[in-house]
Amino acid sequence: MRNSVAASSALFAALLLVALPAIAQQKKAKPPLSPPAKAGCQFAGGKTITVNYSSPRMRGRKIYGGLVPFDKVWRLGANKATTFDATTDVTIEGKRIPAGNYTLFTIPTPESWTLIISKKTGEWGIPYPGEQYDFARVPMSVSPLSKTIQDLTISFAPHGNVCTMHVDWERTRASVEIHMMK
Repeated sequence: MRNSVAASSALFAALLLVALPAIAQQKKAKPPLSPPAKAGCQFAGGKTITVNYSSPRMRGRKIYGGLVPFDKVWRLGANKATTFDATTDVTIEGKRIPAGNYTLFTIPTPESWTLIISKKTGEWGIPYPGEQYDFARVPMSVSPLSKTIQDLTISFAPHGNVCTMHVDWERTRASVEIHMMK
């Protein structure tokens, strides 16, 4: 009896040793649905702006007017709130934004978007904290993309003391110029 208990225990231990690496590999192999991403732009003198966001995927869904409703505040990404960090004072559409940390939201419509720069930081992406925390609301231009972008992508195009922020997803690009203050 003791021999069969010992043999069964040894067999169980051997199977466990073989199975554990496979279980660990399965856990590592599953990528997040909306992985973290970062975009940044450098001005003259080493001053920077940085956006940290989570990048959702289309996964066969209709994005604008579907997953992201028109005419409602959207957290500009997924998961945690999208952050905007500036190491210098900037202007966006003529509105002065002091160096510091902010949260970004948008209000998309089919023709134009509004970028919301919120003073409230550190929150989850939803719910929107409210207009009382808005530092500024500025218009964004909207243009169609020639191909479908599967992953929400925020990027910057630098031009001297101007960094143009692009938000690309599905077949839409929303853009805004960010100027370093002199």
